[in-house]
Amino acid sequence: MVEQNEYAKIIIKGNEYEFPLIVGSEDEISIDFRKFRSTTNNIITYDPGYGNTGSCISNITFIDGEKGILRYRGYPIEQLAENSTFEEVCYLLIYGELPSKSEFQKFKSTLNYHDLIHEDMKKFFEGFPPNAHPMAVLSTMISSLSTYYPYNGDDQLDLQIIRLLAKVNTLAAFAYKKSIGQPYIYPRNDLSYIGDFLHMMFAVPSEPYHVNPVVERVLDKLLILHADHEQNCSASTVRMVGSSQGGIYSAIAAGVSALWGPLHGGANQAVIEMLKMIQKDNNDVDKYVKKAKDKNSSFRLMGFGHRVYKNFDPRATILKKAAEEVLNELGIQDPLLDIAQKLENVALSDEYFIDRKLYPNVDFYSGIIYRALGIPENMFTVMFSIGRLPGWIAQWKESRMDPDFKIHRPRQIYNGPNIRNYIPVSDRI
Repeated sequence: MVEQNEYAKIIIKGNEYEFPLIVGSEDEISIDFRKFRSTTNNIITYDPGYGNTGSCISNITFIDGEKGILRYRGYPIEQLAENSTFEEVCYLLIYGELPSKSEFQKFKSTLNYHDLIHEDMKKFFEGFPPNAHPMAVLSTMISSLSTYYPYNGDDQLDLQIIRLLAKVNTLAAFAYKKSIGQPYIYPRNDLSYIGDFLHMMFAVPSEPYHVNPVVERVLDKLLILHADHEQNCSASTVRMVGSSQGGIYSAIAAGVSALWGPLHGGANQAVIEMLKMIQKDNNDVDKYVKKAKDKNSSFRLMGFGHRVYKNFDPRATILKKAAEEVLNELGIQDPLLDIAQKLENVALSDEYFIDRKLYPNVDFYSGIIYRALGIPENMFTVMFSIGRLPGWIAQWKESRMDPDFKIHRPRQIYNGPNIRNYIPVSDRI
């Protein structure tokens, strides 16, 4: 961050104020409004959704939506998705650098060591109804970790981080097994992080389970692509909850809840639900394309366009290729995937979608891939949570170490009734 000798001038009711400019390492310019309210005698800025507000200075992730750029700690997402592993990306995001060979080996070994959960926690799973959504279960179970592994200060920070990363796989897989009435499968330390998760998800005691390397690699890539995405809704939630100096488990549980919504992490599940709706309507893709173009229709195509990326989503470019590879490798025949491919062709060739930059995004392809891997729809957002966990941890950790650390407390513009006197209920008409 570089403070400039240049200033922004703002004139309010004839009074002129100057505020310094701040420039980031990628030449992003912002106005330093930290003293805006005190300087202007309690005037505030109004920015619903915080779309124009920089809530922090971060070294973790860089996004340029106009150019379709996504980098973790300076490394292009394309290079990481092609060459790295999710475990390595976890280390990179949380600790700031790629690990040495010895650091990486120790990191992986420690993750394996902490993947078991306390046996008593199984009783919590037994208390949930059979139809409980896995996201509700996951958020609750992450929060409950604080009762078995209490956060006793930053001297235990690395241990708590490892516990979260290691145990979230077990919690997510147990949530799935609970939802389908199958026995829980314990983790195995001889498998990779991704392989062990697949084993806990799909193995049953009555027969051996072998991890498909094709499935393992594409899932590894999916989690890398979801690992962080700057100050999105869930990351901002993690920072806000963490700003109260509460423990890391409560902040991450809040992040899971924020991710659950259909406008955030639930978008990939909404894609599959849309494809099913089209399938039930005689696979009439053209009908729904016309509805999407009709300004009087409330229908919109899910999985197209992005709030940040204005030309293309770099993650979608990677996943498009990965989807083609995994479908070919596994020999998947799925009518929903045929519908998805037709929609994709329309979006990439129809001028209406091209002009409005409504290209297939990461949610469009991730939902297709999860379905191809045999992961049920109610687990899609759970998978997103597992992928996003290292980013949330990195955001929480960075926020706690910020020299400007303070509790988050947005302001508001009050628009309610002016002062009025209380009337006893006996005197009211």
